Amino acid sequence: MVGDVNSTIACGLVAVKLGVKLAHVEAGLRSGDRAMPEEINRILTDSISDYLFCTEQSGVDNLLAEGVEEDKVFLVGNVMIDTLLKNRERAESSTVLEKHGLTPGSYAVLTLHRPSNVDDPEVFLSILNALSVIQNDMPIIFPLHPRTRNRIASSSMAGEFAAMPDLRPVDPVGYLDFLKLMSSARLVLTDSGGIQEETTILNVPCLTLRENTERPVTCEIGTNRLVGVETDNILGAYRDFTSGGRTAAGIPPLWDGQAARRIVDLLTTGSLDR
Repeated sequence: MVGDVNSTIACGLVAVKLGVKLAHVEAGLRSGDRAMPEEINRILTDSISDYLFCTEQSGVDNLLAEGVEEDKVFLVGNVMIDTLLKNRERAESSTVLEKHGLTPGSYAVLTLHRPSNVDDPEVFLSILNALSVIQNDMPIIFPLHPRTRNRIASSSMAGEFAAMPDLRPVDPVGYLDFLKLMSSARLVLTDSGGIQEETTILNVPCLTLRENTERPVTCEIGTNRLVGVETDNILGAYRDFTSGGRTAAGIPPLWDGQAARRIVDLLTTGSLDR
């Protein structure tokens, strides 16, 4: 099983009850926030898995600290980065920038979908207040998650959006188009987990609109900065970025496009060169 969505733990439980060996890809990631639905799914899936495949060292450390047997835990890299590297060249042929009238390096990409951000009107408004300033400097392309679209439609937020002509909500886009949007952006703002990882590989600055992250390596050696949801904190990080505050970023260990091969090697041979 991959990741931390509801189907991950649901299918994992079915497998275990049928006596099928269970492998968890992206094991050990922890935000420390049990109000996040994904955090519960991660913990439960890890607890019933036979093989725990970690994307970064923090995952290994978390599992060992929780008492998981060391011989079940493997640092293998990131299968999502395998996909990105394999498809990056294909994404270059996307026409999504032309479709939306965007110039490479002169716009921002935004995603928002977490309940803690979009279900709470006060938090959502705090984020929008920061975006209202940023969109004065550069257009912000905003593929709308269905949850976010519904929250806007059922609240007074529509007026806030109307007052921001360069915050540009659009329908969700496909993987290759979104990869093109990210790789050509000047800045990405998100509350997603995976986008923190993808921007690190793409070497695109990312401001994560959350108080915590289960992917700390993206902040430690990547392009990601955890900025919270308060207007002043978001804008402070943004101004630091625009004034040249960006630091050199690196690539996390084993994020080399070979994670899936390592997993297959382990499952077929029973061993892995750690």
